[in-house]
Amino acid sequence: MFVVENPVLQRELLVNLRMGRAFVLLFLYLTLLGGVVYFAWPQDSRLDMTQNSRSGAQTRRLVDLFFIGQYVLASMMAPSFAAGSITGEKERKTYEMLLASPLRPAAIVFGKLVASLTHLAVLIFASLPIVMLCLPLGGVSIYEVLAAYLGLILSVMTFGMISVACSAYFQRTSAALVVSYLLILPLALVGVILWINLADQGFFRLMLILTVLPAVSLAICLALFFNTSALLLHPPDVGSEGKEVVDLEQEAQQAVGLVIQRDQFPDRLFAPPKRDDLMEDGDNPVYDKEIRSEIFSQGTLMLRLVIQVSMLLAIPFMAVCLYIWPQYAPWYISYVVMFNMLVGPVFSAGSVTSERERETLDLLLTTTITPWSILWGKLVAGLRVSSVLTLFLVWPVLLACVMVSLYWTNLLAVLAYLAIVLLTCLTTAMLALFCSVLFKKTSHAMMTTYLVVMVLFCAPLAANFFAQTFFPTHPNAPIVAASQFVSPFGAAFEVPLDVGLTDDSPRNGVVDQGDWRMFLAYTAFCLVFNGGLIGTMMWLFNTRWRVAG
Repeated sequence: MFVVENPVLQRELLVNLRMGRAFVLLFLYLTLLGGVVYFAWPQDSRLDMTQNSRSGAQTRRLVDLFFIGQYVLASMMAPSFAAGSITGEKERKTYEMLLASPLRPAAIVFGKLVASLTHLAVLIFASLPIVMLCLPLGGVSIYEVLAAYLGLILSVMTFGMISVACSAYFQRTSAALVVSYLLILPLALVGVILWINLADQGFFRLMLILTVLPAVSLAICLALFFNTSALLLHPPDVGSEGKEVVDLEQEAQQAVGLVIQRDQFPDRLFAPPKRDDLMEDGDNPVYDKEIRSEIFSQGTLMLRLVIQVSMLLAIPFMAVCLYIWPQYAPWYISYVVMFNMLVGPVFSAGSVTSERERETLDLLLTTTITPWSILWGKLVAGLRVSSVLTLFLVWPVLLACVMVSLYWTNLLAVLAYLAIVLLTCLTTAMLALFCSVLFKKTSHAMMTTYLVVMVLFCAPLAANFFAQTFFPTHPNAPIVAASQFVSPFGAAFEVPLDVGLTDDSPRNGVVDQGDWRMFLAYTAFCLVFNGGLIGTMMWLFNTRWRVAG
């Protein structure tokens, strides 16, 4: 019932592996990893393949970069495959039938987990021949490669199990996806940091992967597996079509930790109370409907988890980067930007696709509401929630300006940091709304938004790191470095911050002499980019859909 005769596993495998995107993703994945190896391949005509040679050290850097890139890609893709495994049943209104079937809950969870990670496993094993090409260059043993793949597989299994557990607890794929990313991101960062810092201790890193990692991964997977199976065995009160019945007052009374009070500041900024009177003349009904009912129709559990997890992770980070060593302030701003990258698209990617899924878009277009009112209502409703949640992490920066004297002479840099955060909030929300206009399904719009945001914000940094590692003297290296103006991370680290470092002060990752041109270029890019997106959406609404309707 678990493997051979598991209908959930068989059906999910047939659906997932036969989709066209499976082959496209495999092609793009292998092309990207193969391109990294091809361009970083040693150009020397003669190679010394001993363990401590220059060629061996370069090969080790290449293999480390290969695995870090593959680890980050697999970590980011695991929730996209697994976070919708059970919420998809709820959204397709088949959750009740699945619970009423003779399948045991453990078989359902196992089938969903294996099916969602099978495609990712195909991607991982398909990359094995590429890394094997690096072994003849020396510097890396086959045992290290196999151990690295073992660690990669265990990490992906853990991340997949976390995503399936989130999928069982939430009603929507968007909520499960963002909570999965918030939980997985710290674990992925810890893995990357350990892999880099233990690069010179090959045997210790090998033993760590073979002993500690399997135990930790097995413990997390088993705990979440049995907990998720118990949740399916004793499901919450569900009403028609498998929708959970949520009593908002009872939820607030039973909530652990943070409680959202809709009628108090600042909670009413992103979770206003339901309307009990008529709208005033001139109000935008699209905005009022989106902010009051659509996002929070299934309770505030996701919001409370997002706020609590983000603040829990931010406390030690802001203490180190803002108060103890203020010179590391750009790292905290990068954390805030990363948080918005994960949370921002959730509240806007379903703005228009939800109308299509409910078959109400044609009805909306035939009303007297103008396309501009529809767009700004959808945009501001999502942007309001994501920006308020993001700004919860910005108040420590303002508090640091009062408590730490170093920031008194760097107020212009602090204002630049705030501008970067606000522009990032606008860009992620606008891009999510644009994808929601183009696509027919919320899941497709959200995943496309995440992909574009990752490429736009992170690809220039990866390209610059690759160029500085393998081609630091190449004439095109400055051009690659200048391409970081499209990334808020690059702009944050280039904001001039006068920290008054002495010769004995640590300088790793510290901004001392920046360049305002990078910040100005990022600001100009965001304004032009968002202006182009809103102009394109207006054109689509006015000439394509409204005329066709």
